[in-house]
Amino acid sequence: MKHMTLTFYLATALIALLTLLPLSRHPHWLIRSMDFPRLQLTVLSGVLLIIQVIYLDLTQPTARGLVSVILICLLWHLWWILPYTFLWPKEVKTAAKISKEQQISIITANVLTPNRDAHKLIELVRKYQPDILVTLESDLWWQEQLDVLQPQMPHSIKCPLDNLYGMHVYSKFALDDKTISYLVEDDVPSMHAQITLATGDKIRLHFLHPAPPSPTENTESAERDAELVMVARSVVESEQPVIVTGDLNDVAWSATTRLFRKLSGLLDPRVGRGMFNTFHAGYWFLRWPLDHLFHSEHFTVCHIERLPSIGSDHFALYTELAYTPSQTQNEQGLDANAGDKQWADDVVGAKQVSKDDVPKPGL
Repeated sequence: MKHMTLTFYLATALIALLTLLPLSRHPHWLIRSMDFPRLQLTVLSGVLLIIQVIYLDLTQPTARGLVSVILICLLWHLWWILPYTFLWPKEVKTAAKISKEQQISIITANVLTPNRDAHKLIELVRKYQPDILVTLESDLWWQEQLDVLQPQMPHSIKCPLDNLYGMHVYSKFALDDKTISYLVEDDVPSMHAQITLATGDKIRLHFLHPAPPSPTENTESAERDAELVMVARSVVESEQPVIVTGDLNDVAWSATTRLFRKLSGLLDPRVGRGMFNTFHAGYWFLRWPLDHLFHSEHFTVCHIERLPSIGSDHFALYTELAYTPSQTQNEQGLDANAGDKQWADDVVGAKQVSKDDVPKPGL
C-alpha cells in the first residue's frame, strides 16, 4: 500500500509540474513545449483521478488532497482544449446559400523534406481541387514534383530550400503583389500575396512557417513568437479580408496562438468543430493541431478536413471558406487586454522587429 501511495504522490506531482510549467512566459523550449500535450495530459489526469478515487481512502486528508490536485489539473487542461470540440459553440458560422464564385479552398501541407511520396499529395490535390496549395518544407526536388500541377494551378510563389523551411504556393488565382520575406530569421521565409475572387473581392494572404522552439533548432520560442506577433499586428490594421495559414509550430490552444488571435482579430474556424490534429502523423497518441488557418470576420466555413497521410509527419489540412460578409454578424473572436499588449511589446522588442516589416499586399 505504501508503494501505491508513493506512486500516486509521484504521478500527481509530475502532472502538476507539467501543468504549471506553461504558466510561465519564459521562452525556453522545454517550458513552451508543455503547451503541446494538453490533450494527453487531460487523458492522463482523468485516468489518474479515476484510479485515485478507486484505491485511495478518501476519508484521509492526504488522499483528498491528491484527488483535488489532479481534479484541478484536469479542469485546467479541459479549459484550454474544450473549445476545439463539438461541445463548444462555433466561432465561425457555417456558410449558407453561397455561389461557387464566393468560395476559396486551401490545402496546407507540411510535406517533410526527405519524404518521397509526392504522388500522394498530388493525388489529393487532384481529388479535392483546391484553389490554393501551400507546402512547407518543400525543397527543389519537391518543386520539380509539384510543378506537374501548374496546368491547373498556373500561378505560384517558389522558395525551394534544403533547410526544412522551403515553401511553395500554387494557385488557380493570380497572385498579385507577391513577396517572399524573411521576417525574423535570415533562413526562414514567409510568403505574402493578394488574390481576387470571381466576385471582384480582393483577399490578403499570408503563408507562415516560423521555426519551432526545440533543443535542435531554436532553444527559445522568441523567433516564432515574434513572427506571430508582428504579423498579427499588421493584419489587424487591414480593411481587406485576410487569411493566414501555415505550420506555425504552435498548437491551437497555446497561450502564444491565443495571443496571435487576440492581436490580429482573426477567427479560428476549428473552434466548435474539432481539433483537426495534423501532427504527428506517425503516432496516434502524440497528436495536436500544428497546422492552422485563421481568417478575418468576412468569411464563413464550408468545410474543414484533415486529409489522409501523404507520407509526411504531418497530415495536410483542407479548408474551404466562403466570402460572405453579410452572413458573419455576431462572429466573435478573442480580445486583447493590457497584459497581452505588453507581452506582445516584449516579444517584438526582444527581436527588434516591427509590424511595419510585414508586407501588405494590395496597399
